[in-house]
Amino acid sequence: MNFERNELLQMDDAALSAICRITFTKGTGPGGQKRNKTSSAVTVSLPALDITTSDCTERSQSRNRTNALKKLRLQIAVKFRQSPPLPPEDMNCSMNSPRYPLFAAKLLDVITANGFDHRASAMQCGISPTGLLKKLYRDPDLWQFFQTRRRELALPALLPPG
Repeated sequence: MNFERNELLQMDDAALSAICRITFTKGTGPGGQKRNKTSSAVTVSLPALDITTSDCTERSQSRNRTNALKKLRLQIAVKFRQSPPLPPEDMNCSMNSPRYPLFAAKLLDVITANGFDHRASAMQCGISPTGLLKKLYRDPDLWQFFQTRRRELALPALLPPG
């Protein structure tokens, strides 16, 4: 598989599903008889990148597959950096937008290139440092990644934006 990160992040669900291994199982936990009798839980694997995600939050196999693919895209966005970093074109990208994983990946590219200095990263993206922190904080995965990397670099943890 020779796909660029950005290409993977922009694929529609059908194209991404075609290169993934998808398995369906019965959901576990509370949810009544339907949950324990139908194979609605979905696991999506992209072996070439060693990434696996799953979802069983819905009763619908189709919605769970969609959710698992969203999680897969976000894992790709968090795990892989691209250089030189190019700031996201649209700094107001909604988390519900299909463009969000690419937005997150490009934002993390800029932040990584700036040594996890949120002020320098914000300047490069053309927003305020508080605005950048708000973009990160709204997504628990991005916020955790950002704070963990800062800790690893012996940088102080930042408080959530107010």
